Amino acid sequence: MAYTPSEAGAVRSRPMTAEEKKVILASSAGTIFEWYDFYLYGSLAAIIGAQYFTAFPEATRNVFALLAFAAGFIVRPFGALVFGAMGDLIGRKYTFLATILIMGLSTFLVGLLPGYASWGVAAPIILIALRMAQGLALGGEYGGAAVYVAEHAPQGRRGYFTSFIQMTATLGLLLSLVVILLVQGYVNANWDPSPVMDAAGQAVLNADGSPKMITAFDLWGWRIPFLGSIFLLLISLYIRLQMHESPAFKKMKEEGTQSKAPLKEAFGTWKNGKIALIALFGLVMGQAVVWYSGQFYALFFIQNVIKVDSFSANVFVAWSLILGTGGFLFFGSLSDRIGRKPIILAGCLIAAITYFPVFHLLTKTANPALFAAQEHQVTVSADPATCSFQFNPTGTAKFTSACDIAKAMLARSSVNYETVDAPAGENATIKIDETVIPSYDAAALSGEELATTKSTFEKSVNAALEKAGYPLVAANNTTVAKANNFFDIFTGQKLMVIAILTYLILLVTMVYGPIAAMLVELFPTRIRYSGLSLPYHIGNGWFGGLLPATAFAISAQSGNIYAGLWYAVIIAGATVVIGTLLVPGGTHKKDIFAD
Repeated sequence: MAYTPSEAGAVRSRPMTAEEKKVILASSAGTIFEWYDFYLYGSLAAIIGAQYFTAFPEATRNVFALLAFAAGFIVRPFGALVFGAMGDLIGRKYTFLATILIMGLSTFLVGLLPGYASWGVAAPIILIALRMAQGLALGGEYGGAAVYVAEHAPQGRRGYFTSFIQMTATLGLLLSLVVILLVQGYVNANWDPSPVMDAAGQAVLNADGSPKMITAFDLWGWRIPFLGSIFLLLISLYIRLQMHESPAFKKMKEEGTQSKAPLKEAFGTWKNGKIALIALFGLVMGQAVVWYSGQFYALFFIQNVIKVDSFSANVFVAWSLILGTGGFLFFGSLSDRIGRKPIILAGCLIAAITYFPVFHLLTKTANPALFAAQEHQVTVSADPATCSFQFNPTGTAKFTSACDIAKAMLARSSVNYETVDAPAGENATIKIDETVIPSYDAAALSGEELATTKSTFEKSVNAALEKAGYPLVAANNTTVAKANNFFDIFTGQKLMVIAILTYLILLVTMVYGPIAAMLVELFPTRIRYSGLSLPYHIGNGWFGGLLPATAFAISAQSGNIYAGLWYAVIIAGATVVIGTLLVPGGTHKKDIFAD
């Protein structure tokens, strides 16, 4: 059943009731905290790994890294299946009460968990188990919050109401960044660094013989944000315990139309299964790559490619989140008037068209010296048979050929280069202007010989890059954007960097603001929780989660630091085509109580 424009306008023009505000607060607050918990691990993964994994042999470390990665992205769809079915069987309220409890306790326990030095092999195993629990809980949280709010929203305001849920992922990321910055600054300012100790209790030394030091935050301060999450959990539980079951679910239960096998009904029949496929490929796939490009890949790019220091990069991204987050409410509300489909697909299309010039401008603005240096001619000459596609999402793969080593070195140094085919069997070389540097095959060397060869190669490449004007190996690079504190942003360069990042965040809000309402409207009440959760988490967990690793591999393969953007551009473009042809329009007029 649809409603008339005059009826929709009357609903939109009235103020929110107290009960509606309570529903949004309860759902959004809990979801913010859940995303905060999830992002903490990702932001501090390297520090945590040093506490739990470094004592193991390389093969064991690789297994743990793979499991940690899987928990972050791969297991989310399984959580969607488990908790989606629960939500359709026992109700929305109790299911996402369970998800917030699992997520919150898992995060708190990470903060308490002793390191390898105290508990041995049990410590990393428990850490991975807690991380898996986080991934499963997150898989059930989003669908529950989106469905709960949408089923409480009045006709004509679902986009606006659910846009508060969409804000929570960005606000959770922002909260985690701010907490980390504050705790890191306070702890390191008040506690001195400590020497790094090896397994035998001896101090680890640098190459010059001085003791290697670790900051207080890296040693123990990282636990504080995790332990502090217990207060967020208690607040979330208190708020959610005051909530009532959604009216759509109560109506369905009273009428006896509840599904007895929601997963089978949602995905085991073509009638409903095709809706999930259309939602995945015609909406969520493109939304995911725009979302991850605008938030996560932008942060990855500015830190690892443009070489802005970690603190400054976090400051710039945090400000862009603050400035751009209101876009979720704007586009969510706009979708109540003109529909969800045109806004989401327009966001994907604009992103696909503008990503290349925008990221070029970001490099030119944030690190002008690097941008200028990229005009120099750099060439890799190698036998094509020895070159790999360096896709390495877990950081555990080994690329040992001379070609791979040469390309990885240049890619890590943000060098644009061309690849020239060499005769079969010929050793790979790097040519920087007129300087030619031979690479090496790591598999053919070992021990001291490998270490000496690697050191000589890297010094030679760095010297040639420095001569060519690359700032990465120079003693100082005064052109790169740098913030000394959170409010040190008021120069033309830094404001421009924040403006570019804010533009990327606005594209995120454009595709993400209306998506929850759109997914809710595609699925009938009896399988809604299950139906929307799976495509959402496959799209965001897999297509989005693999974006940084895939982008780096494409850049290394092509020799262009911007080439990795093709991953997002192609997927966003495909979503525009598929969505235009297959996604139904006018869902914003649908009465979701009538299905």
